[in-house]
Amino acid sequence: MGEVAALHSESNDTKHTTKEDVNPPKSNLESLPGEESSESINTNDLQDKGYMEYGCQHYRRRCRIRAPCCNEIFDCRHCHNDAKNGINVDYKHRHEMPRHQVKQVICSLCATEQEVQPNCINCGVCMGKYFCETCKLFDDDISKQQYHCNGCGICRTGGQESFFHCNKCGCCLSTQVENNHPCVEGAMHRDCPVCYEYIFESTKEIVVMPCGHTIHKSCIDEMREHHRYTCPLCSKSFCDMSRVWERLDIEIAATPMPEQYQNKMVWILCNDCGNTGNVRFHFVALKCLNCNSYNTRQTRG
Repeated sequence: MGEVAALHSESNDTKHTTKEDVNPPKSNLESLPGEESSESINTNDLQDKGYMEYGCQHYRRRCRIRAPCCNEIFDCRHCHNDAKNGINVDYKHRHEMPRHQVKQVICSLCATEQEVQPNCINCGVCMGKYFCETCKLFDDDISKQQYHCNGCGICRTGGQESFFHCNKCGCCLSTQVENNHPCVEGAMHRDCPVCYEYIFESTKEIVVMPCGHTIHKSCIDEMREHHRYTCPLCSKSFCDMSRVWERLDIEIAATPMPEQYQNKMVWILCNDCGNTGNVRFHFVALKCLNCNSYNTRQTRG
């Protein structure tokens, strides 16, 4: 069984700025055939001025934001959250920025503070090739293929055509699993079971395990490195374990039990299929007779 990749969060009308959106209307005076007006050239140059030259580790953008919660200026909400939730900050003063409440931005080129909008009211520069009015999100790096999901209420990355929103799970999932994914109500609206970061607003890559629970890809990779292959929440196997079970079959066959245990029977619960059963006891492992899994636990002797 393989994992299903979800996506990063970057929040109901989304405005994606394009060249046509941000350019002012052309002058009534048409340029001569074969010529381009200097006004048009200057306007285009202005729109792209500083492109990909400003921003932070989270976003390339040409503006900073004033946090509505503490009235301080930061490059983005993630920079604010990192600064205001550090171990050196008194826990009474720790807080996160409400992304939808941002009202003021500061142009990185001319330092003009203004209401949230795609273009600077002073110098006219485009402050982000991608702009979402709902999330107050600016980003010059459009290779992320950002889009706003009305169901999630936030912006996502990866391209809208590649994902669908599941109302029961409460998140966007890959279109590859639209008709066969396990639905777990509010699967994304919980903490990662390994690092305890809130999954729904995490910028890290998320995967949905075959059981339907969500986890950071980096966390599940770390679990593999430590030979842990079961969901931390429900204990179901999150990858194909058939070869491991075959090796256990061989090991058990080669390890006879002492005479006093040869006829001992115990009850087990299988974590993979959920069945209970009465099976022959063995020190190495206890096999589910329904699905052949060794991912079991003894419930009583």
